[in-house]
Amino acid sequence: MPACLLIVNSVKGIPVAEFDFDLFVIGAGSGGVRAGRMAAAMGVRVGMAEDRYLGGTCVNVGCVPKKLFVYGSHFSEEFENAAGFGWNVGKSSFDWPTLRDNKTKEIERLNGIYRNMLVNSGVNLIDGRAKIAGPNSVEVAGKVYTAERILIATGGWPYVPEFEGSEHVISSNEVFYLDEFPKRAIVVGGGYIAVEFAGIFAGLGAETSLIYRGDMFLRGFDQEVREFTAEEVAKKNVSLRFNNNIEKIEKLSDGSLLAHLTDGSTLAADTIMYATGRVPNVMDLGLDNIKLEQADNGAIVVNDQFETAEPSVYAIGDVIDRVQLTPVALAEGMALVRNLYDGQNQQVDYDLIATAVFCQPNIGTVGLSEEKSRELYTNVDVYKSTFRAMKHTISGSDEKTFMKMLVDRDSDKVLGVHMVGPDAGEIIQGIAVALKAGATKAVFDSTIGIHPTAAEEFVTMREPVS
Repeated sequence: MPACLLIVNSVKGIPVAEFDFDLFVIGAGSGGVRAGRMAAAMGVRVGMAEDRYLGGTCVNVGCVPKKLFVYGSHFSEEFENAAGFGWNVGKSSFDWPTLRDNKTKEIERLNGIYRNMLVNSGVNLIDGRAKIAGPNSVEVAGKVYTAERILIATGGWPYVPEFEGSEHVISSNEVFYLDEFPKRAIVVGGGYIAVEFAGIFAGLGAETSLIYRGDMFLRGFDQEVREFTAEEVAKKNVSLRFNNNIEKIEKLSDGSLLAHLTDGSTLAADTIMYATGRVPNVMDLGLDNIKLEQADNGAIVVNDQFETAEPSVYAIGDVIDRVQLTPVALAEGMALVRNLYDGQNQQVDYDLIATAVFCQPNIGTVGLSEEKSRELYTNVDVYKSTFRAMKHTISGSDEKTFMKMLVDRDSDKVLGVHMVGPDAGEIIQGIAVALKAGATKAVFDSTIGIHPTAAEEFVTMREPVS
């Protein structure tokens, strides 16, 4: 008997060699690709199936193309700001097909890189929709593959509520491929995607409205950050309509859309985009063929080792609905592979995860909000600063930057750091390392700043606000 047959599956007692693969990954997104590549590099026989987006949501209809659009939308403001610096830019115009198609070319380039990375690492990449046929089997395009372990990494999917006329709206999947750029756009929602795309539409020249059913968008962020961002976003030609919603959408004879709002008003648009959240992508995965627990929203329930109720099946990323961020899916994929195939006992640390919202201006944040800080700590000191960036002292723009730091007075530990302003994500990434290392306010105070930068404000705020 070959030596490989002595390795026995811990679930069924079936020799590994009787399976087609040691690990079969469903979904070639961020988490799935990272897990598959790492496992293959360790000598694990990996199969992977993807039917739509090689590289996942982030690469195809998420982070990457969105940020390219954010860059594109900011040029209109840069042209205006240039005058104060002596530049006569002249009349400018925007060509949507150029941005759209150049973005698509870049995504196709990245798709090719992902494919090559997977194949070169030894992953057997299978094109097609995978469906779980049993605890150790997966069907793709009519062919059944067996595997010792199955990893579900199918990510999330945009959620659009059903109502009269909802068939006329688009989601973040379609917005990157519009045939024509709208003159009038409505964005519905109050999260990252909604706020970011309101800025994108407005920056590219569309008359833009953001509708949100709550009294303030970006729920879960620091309240002052939310309020400051709303003020700045409103300066960027975005009409904010809080405490409102769409009851129905009527398609008019000229092809435009008429939104009937809950406050009794109507709003005309050429495009209406719903960014009302994302749900775990679990449709048609064959989950009924295994014993699995799911949350009310369909999220797959796993333990700290990403094991499901079916011992041979695992899940990571947005499909488990813990923290819906690409770097988190990557961390989960790496932890899983190290634990399964490298004898480690690693758990993902979900504490102090920094994040950014690429609205205009950007938001960067790490740690606790003021509201949460006061819930957990008795004595909280608040340091904050609002100022006009040096660039705008002669650009003519009235854009402001906001910075905030929360400190536990008793221990001097920094609890949270928040910023609204240009390059906030870049700045907060560095500060996240400091917080992860347990930095105190004294550490910030003893750090010499880089002058002149906005970032130096974080090491020069000396007095807490009353």
